[in-house]
Amino acid sequence: MMDMEQLYQEALDYLYGFVDYSMTRALRFSAEKFNLDRMSALLTLLDHPERTYRVIHVAGTKGKGSVSALCASAIQAAGYKTGLYTSPHLHDYNERIQVNGEPIPHLELARLVAEIKPFVVQVPELTTFEITTALGFWYFARQGVDVAVIEVGLGGRLDATNVVDPLVSVITSLSYDHMAVLGNTLAEIAGEKAGIIKVGRPAVSSPQKAEAQAVLEAVSAARQASLTLVGRDVQYERLDQNLNGQRMSIWQGQRPLLQVSLPLLGQHQTENAATACAALWAAREAGLVISDAAIQTGFAQVSWPGRFEVLRSDPPVVVDCAHNRDSAVRLREAMHDLLPNWPVVLVLGFSEDKDIDGMLAELLPLTQEVVAARADHPRALEAGQLADMVRAARPDITTEACGGVQQAMQRAKELAGTQKAILVTGSIFVTAEARQAWPNLD
Repeated sequence: MMDMEQLYQEALDYLYGFVDYSMTRALRFSAEKFNLDRMSALLTLLDHPERTYRVIHVAGTKGKGSVSALCASAIQAAGYKTGLYTSPHLHDYNERIQVNGEPIPHLELARLVAEIKPFVVQVPELTTFEITTALGFWYFARQGVDVAVIEVGLGGRLDATNVVDPLVSVITSLSYDHMAVLGNTLAEIAGEKAGIIKVGRPAVSSPQKAEAQAVLEAVSAARQASLTLVGRDVQYERLDQNLNGQRMSIWQGQRPLLQVSLPLLGQHQTENAATACAALWAAREAGLVISDAAIQTGFAQVSWPGRFEVLRSDPPVVVDCAHNRDSAVRLREAMHDLLPNWPVVLVLGFSEDKDIDGMLAELLPLTQEVVAARADHPRALEAGQLADMVRAARPDITTEACGGVQQAMQRAKELAGTQKAILVTGSIFVTAEARQAWPNLD
């Protein structure tokens, strides 16, 4: 008889046996491959589990995972049974599907995969993400969740998650990423993300560049969806911060000013918290019973690892999964804010399809020492190639390639000693491996 872990691994092997664009070495596909027909057909066969609970739907380039986690934590604090669907995972595939903060058990996922197979064979050309999304929706229905926070995988308009009818649609900060699919201008990208805005349903947006904001406002007006813009309609201000967290105020019009504490670090997380709060206020107006006290409790208790996460405070070791140039800017600013007096040893590892030159331009001013690494992932850039790119950009910086992430972390620890901070960043795969490697280093 097979044990639970073998069943779980076989379920993952089954899921990965379909087209999985997250594992391809580059985005060698066109937008024509994305449509909602397959997803709608599968959910019809499953009797539409996504219609059995209320939904908050979150798209964006940066911060959508943090906003989703903040919303889910607050909704749970309000007493609702809460689903959270996110991607990609940090360590384990089951992290993508959570109820009340607990990932779906391995055996339960294996059972659901076995049950969904007869339905999957009836819908040609389904992808790994589509099947996983259906599994998440199905699990939430079976668990009897009251509310689910659903994070978009890629884009919005044609993403597999965009079959839900949400209480509120949320769009976090937009910048350049996945241009091969979403478009080469901010306006095109915003048009894809705005695809989650539904007729007559409220929408909430993080602060946006003017080009993106104009698109969101136009789409909202066309769909008669009220648009709340953070930074204009909802204001926020950071009060103080240290390596343990930060405090901030959020306010809107005649509402009482709300003070919240966050364990998440960086100015960008105050923007994400304000966005999540605005979304929860909009959901409240749409019928969700959630008090400001529940928002305060949920925000203070949120867990979203790998985002400016401090593994050690003295000397500091920080991991962060900045994955595009704009994220790298936010990371650099957070390092200046929180660790202004520490020289930095930088451990870098990137996926090959990212704007590596752009991220290097933002991150290399932080350091005089770089250790290049390669995550154990098909899309990861070779450490030697990355080291060459760093040397080309900044020949004055000491750069070495160390292969795997654990080896690179060990070398960074030797270089840093007790007098320098270590920052590990570049991709979520590198961040995940760094978190696992750190406790095992000499």
